[in-house]
Amino acid sequence: MSKVNSEELGNKPIGPLLIKQAVPASIGILVMSINILVDTIFVGNWIGSNAIAGINVVLPVSFFIAALGMAIGIGGSSIISRALGSNNDKKALKTFGNQITITLLVTVSMVILGLTFVDELIPIFGGKGEIFEPAKIYYTIVLYGVPVLGLAMMGNSVIRAEGKPKFAMVAMIIPSVGNLLMDYIFIKWMDMGMHGAAWASTGSYILCLGYIVWFFLSKHSELKIRFSDFGIHLNILREIGALGFVTLSRQAVVSLIYLLLNNILFELGGESSVAVYAIVARMLMFALFPVLGVTQGFLPISGYNYGANKYNRVRESINKAILYASLVAVFVFAIIMIFPVEIASVFTTDEKVINDTPKAMRWVFAAIPIISIQLIGSAYFQAIGKAVPALLLTLSRQGFIFIPLILILPKYFGELGVWISFPLADLLSTIITGYFLRREIKSTLIVKDETLVQEAS
Repeated sequence: MSKVNSEELGNKPIGPLLIKQAVPASIGILVMSINILVDTIFVGNWIGSNAIAGINVVLPVSFFIAALGMAIGIGGSSIISRALGSNNDKKALKTFGNQITITLLVTVSMVILGLTFVDELIPIFGGKGEIFEPAKIYYTIVLYGVPVLGLAMMGNSVIRAEGKPKFAMVAMIIPSVGNLLMDYIFIKWMDMGMHGAAWASTGSYILCLGYIVWFFLSKHSELKIRFSDFGIHLNILREIGALGFVTLSRQAVVSLIYLLLNNILFELGGESSVAVYAIVARMLMFALFPVLGVTQGFLPISGYNYGANKYNRVRESINKAILYASLVAVFVFAIIMIFPVEIASVFTTDEKVINDTPKAMRWVFAAIPIISIQLIGSAYFQAIGKAVPALLLTLSRQGFIFIPLILILPKYFGELGVWISFPLADLLSTIITGYFLRREIKSTLIVKDETLVQEAS
């Protein structure tokens, strides 16, 4: 197995390496986020604001099932990065084969369950009143493509674990561009309404998986698995499960948050409040693309160097990832604070939604400048294979802190209580993550690095 590309993770200077990994990841996330934004704009202007709310209702279900692929991908990719760093090619190949097998088994099972209980799930997730019908149409069609999406997201994580960020970037760009083109054809030209929006999304998943399959069959991939690698290996499966559970739990909490917020906001302000949240949620996906890109770029670097016992490089990657992510987060913060009205006006012509969105958006983004500490900190523990602290820190922000806040504060402050829950959760979780990350660096990375120096001398 040729390892020229993956070995760069352990030899190239951290600053340029992080940029090399983060920029393609950021571009990929940016294009994907633009796709989500433009898709929302198309739906809002060509179908209506209830259609936007309908899609937002479906997101928790499709996100959770798609997250199964992401969880298996990231969990296995942590193993693959460390295996490549320690020259254990056999384990890397076996891990990849197990990822494919378990992704297919789990996502197909979840789709069957999701389609069986469609009429019960839609109202639970906030699809009530005039939102129900467009939500059901979108949900049913998009669910057909979820196994394809799960495999695509899993494969994308593995590509990045190999140290091939540009190919991972293209894998994110292809479905985004394809979705926009199919949006225009199906919604605008063929006048298929919500059916068109849903089929455009499903078609984009197929395009993405097609490219990823080509990559792994081509000379660009180091992972040339055999048929025997698809057989379940319980030790590897347990490790994938432990690390992947971190990502799955995070996405499950995101789905739960969508469920709670859609219902809470519907009770407080009806369909328009759900539409406001839909716009704010899209902006969260879009505006944070460079921060998420740095986090994605950081994962294989820290995992590879930890596996190679290069602890000084791991520490340097943590510091530079937090620095780079914080700088771009401050820039994002400034844009959101200055132009919230203009941003809201792009999505809809509904005056009430436009008037209510800026206040909500400013509160939601209020603590964004410090969020990189929480993201990089929790990602570090996942990258090095420490599943328990990674899980607890990941859940601290959206689970342990945010969910209680949105259940309590709206009772006293109404809709404002929903929006101020966002920055409070960001602040508290950042303090917690910063404490544990600092302790980990001092008690583990520095100690191990000093031990290696002493042994070498």
